[in-house]
Amino acid sequence: MPQRAAQAAWCEIRSRHTRQLCAMLALAIGLSCGCSSQKYLKLRPVPRNPLQGPLQLLSFYGPQPSQRTEELLRRYDVAKADSNEVLTRLQAEIENDPSADKLYSYAELAYIHGKRADAMGKRGQAMELYGTAVAHAYWYLFDPRFDRFRNPYDPQFRGASDLYNAALEGAIRLANNETKLRPGGTYTIGTGEHQFNISVVAHGNWHEDDFERLEFVSDYEIENLSSRHHSYGLGVPLIAVRHPHEDEDPAEKYYPPGLSFAVTAFLRVAPRMEGQEAGPHQCVLELHDPLNSHDIVVSNRLVPIETDLTTPLAYFLDNPDFEERKNIATWALLQPDSADSLRGLFMLEPYDPNKIPVVMVHGLWSSPVTWMEMFNELRSFPEIRSQYQFWFYLYPTGQPFWTSAKQMRQDLAEAQQNLDPERRTPALDQMVLVGHSMGGLVAKLQTLESDEDYWHLLSDRPFEELEADEPTRDALARTVYFDPNPSIRRVITIGTPHRGSEYANDYTRWLARKLISLPEMMVSATSRLNRDNPGFFRNKELLTISTSIDSLSPDSPVLPVMLRSPRSPRTTYHNIVGLVPDEGIVGSLAGHSDGIVEYESAHLDDVASEITVPADHLTVHHHPRAILEVRRILLEHQAFAVAEMRGQREAIPASFDRRQSNRRSEAVSR
Repeated sequence: MPQRAAQAAWCEIRSRHTRQLCAMLALAIGLSCGCSSQKYLKLRPVPRNPLQGPLQLLSFYGPQPSQRTEELLRRYDVAKADSNEVLTRLQAEIENDPSADKLYSYAELAYIHGKRADAMGKRGQAMELYGTAVAHAYWYLFDPRFDRFRNPYDPQFRGASDLYNAALEGAIRLANNETKLRPGGTYTIGTGEHQFNISVVAHGNWHEDDFERLEFVSDYEIENLSSRHHSYGLGVPLIAVRHPHEDEDPAEKYYPPGLSFAVTAFLRVAPRMEGQEAGPHQCVLELHDPLNSHDIVVSNRLVPIETDLTTPLAYFLDNPDFEERKNIATWALLQPDSADSLRGLFMLEPYDPNKIPVVMVHGLWSSPVTWMEMFNELRSFPEIRSQYQFWFYLYPTGQPFWTSAKQMRQDLAEAQQNLDPERRTPALDQMVLVGHSMGGLVAKLQTLESDEDYWHLLSDRPFEELEADEPTRDALARTVYFDPNPSIRRVITIGTPHRGSEYANDYTRWLARKLISLPEMMVSATSRLNRDNPGFFRNKELLTISTSIDSLSPDSPVLPVMLRSPRSPRTTYHNIVGLVPDEGIVGSLAGHSDGIVEYESAHLDDVASEITVPADHLTVHHHPRAILEVRRILLEHQAFAVAEMRGQREAIPASFDRRQSNRRSEAVSR
């Protein structure tokens, strides 16, 4: 009876696993057909405006002046003037006895009247009033005559910044509606009484040709990202939508379609020259890249710019042009051959030769979108975004992880050749890889020495005795023979099954083989190798491993070899392990694991650091502790890298790519 009970229990467990996996894969197939798509933005009914409360912008009676402005109008006996005369009389008071509080009130009233004119469709009048509000708020903030009286602790000081930003946004909206503003152009805006010549100039690493159009951050609300990272200062945060153009530099091939990026608009009004009083106002609308600089010089002062890095990222993630890559996870699992055309590195920010690349490698049944939470958080730290640039590696996750590692090895070498053919960029030789789940194995294999260990897993006979056509020999040589990439200085693995996962069992592997369609070329090449080399391979099963699920089995002979393979002496390793908290039903079922990977498999002894975070496998890399640990490691690496780049640069083997090629050639031609 005890034996029957045990058998019954085992059958129930097996049946439950199979039902769960069938349900998961059925869901996957549905998702791959486009049945659902996570959104990151929604349109706000009314644009966000910091003056909405203070000036009652949405009240039944329309915008109203603040209490301090009303008090000032009473003090100078202007309160009872006709609404059309208030600004004229207040301007006369300013000319007679200028003061900061008069400038502030004038800017506020001009903005209120501009909003009213805008709502009534009086475009010229609204533009004139918005421009007047911008100018008076600017003088309040920077006119040296009021330095003694200017108080940055006064709420009115921040109010003047909000007036400048809101009035500038109103003016840009009107101008952009008439003619789409883009860098490199000069636009003439007529308001009835005055004309403005507006030159648009881009500052930072984006080219003028990168700008297709501008959207307003204030129009959108974030969804499905934990934080909206907004910094306060002067300027209007915008979303710049990029489009491909002629004469692109080598880095631009790594920009995905539909990319959008953050810029901040700041308006400078050039003073009129003598004799030019009747001419148009000359203005420069500067578009600043917040990744390049977080402050600007205004009137000999360093002034922070207002920025929003999250909304442009979310706008890009919702762009239909990116949908193919965004929803690739299931497709790349079930149809790896079809997804291979999208494989490779891509960048969401302009390539900067002075910043260290952080390459993020996703895991099984996933895509680079899984990194957006960590990416959004890490970029919010000025000390990180000033020193690092983030790249993402996309690969088909249905194939064995060592195949993906081989392809990533080739893609990284190609990227370095494209970006730095003469090896003159020290930052590229300080690269950091961050891998989640299976991506950690793919990343780690970039830094190991193969020797003959991986070939000997397949055969005891010399490689030169292998009977195969040259393409097949070369592909196999690239898989089993490799050197560590000397440009990779740190590897961070997160929730990685270094010793496999029990979820890669007989049932899941069988199901995966039924559902994952392997590339025909891979299947036929394997068949030919076995047919043409009878008795040559001692481990045919390893040669014919066909899916990523197979490759992650705890019985996989590759994983122990990876654990003992020689590492690059230039690379430092860090590890992050997820552990589901013990409390509750989920915790008790998960055991000492993240729900997918046991602690014993995820743990490493021979690393510079390892921490555990209370999270499951799917969210461990989203957890605040994991993100802060990656930040800590990057700051540690930054100090090391800067010292090395400033001093005598450690020699990088210039022959690395050549050695890789020679090694494969020797293996093929022996």
